[in-house]
Amino acid sequence: MHKAYSVPTDRPRLAVVAAALLTLSALPVHAATFTPPEGCKLEITVQNRGCTVSQYYRCDSDAAGDQRVTIFTTDGPVYQSRIDKETRWMESANLVNGLTDVLEPEAKDHASFSTLEKTGRDDFDFWTLSNDGQRLHHVGHDELPGEKVTIDGVPLEVTRFELTTYSEAGDVLIQRKGQQFISRAHGRFYGGIETSTDWTGAVQESNDSPVTFSFPGQTGFGVTKPEYDCDLQMVGAQGASPILRQLMSFKEARI
Repeated sequence: MHKAYSVPTDRPRLAVVAAALLTLSALPVHAATFTPPEGCKLEITVQNRGCTVSQYYRCDSDAAGDQRVTIFTTDGPVYQSRIDKETRWMESANLVNGLTDVLEPEAKDHASFSTLEKTGRDDFDFWTLSNDGQRLHHVGHDELPGEKVTIDGVPLEVTRFELTTYSEAGDVLIQRKGQQFISRAHGRFYGGIETSTDWTGAVQESNDSPVTFSFPGQTGFGVTKPEYDCDLQMVGAQGASPILRQLMSFKEARI
């Protein structure tokens, strides 16, 4: 599971976020079709609920089994991440505010997709480090309740998850729970429905479930314009607290 958060926990970091958002309008307009970096091959385009579209690709320079994703909103590309064959969140980048996070190599319990597949449950307890020096501690679990679904012809399994993210000092920053999907064939997670509560008590509900899957040669492959819930997303964003909007806007690491 493990959606990543770039969490603004202090005023300096909030100032960085604010400055980045002010410069967003100056960024170039994104292309209508996604082209992966040189040496990379686009494999799947997924239109999601919540007004996002995800481009999944692999790169020759990465380790075997690694996968990358670039996520687009109506404003263009906002997020990139790389996972390994166990769906560990290796690195992620918020393309709006410039914050990046990497997985620390030592962990009490690294995430394991193969364990989830074999046993129906995977517990995890790991740390990430941001380029602003902030360390975050992520603890939780994924489980498979046994429910199977098919979305746009793609067989998926429903997951249930809980995740708590702590500051380096041990303070709870955000608590999340809900359901997502996995594809054994694709070796990865896809988004779902969840509820998040941050340290201020603000609550946000989101639905990032996949709606359509487009493969090479199919209509929609490489398209960067999101198609679902974009009007609802604008209304929902206006109702959320500013801090939680930032937490919820750029969160995908393993999906």
